[in-house]
Amino acid sequence: MNDAERCPRCGQLNQCAQASSPQPVQDCWCFHAPIARHLLDALPVEQRGTRCLCPNCARVLDEPAKPD
Repeated sequence: MNDAERCPRCGQLNQCAQASSPQPVQDCWCFHAPIARHLLDALPVEQRGTRCLCPNCARVLDEPAKPD
């Protein structure tokens, strides 16, 4: 298992079809999930756009942004 298959927020499997496939995939749950911007902004810069959140972390839509 590679790091791309793990959620950068909690470390659990992210269930992303693209992360577990060497070829581009046509569909995955993460292609359709609304993810709050503050969750993505809280990730380390090097993990943004390279690792998917898991469904549980992606659902945390109402969590307030933490001040820096």
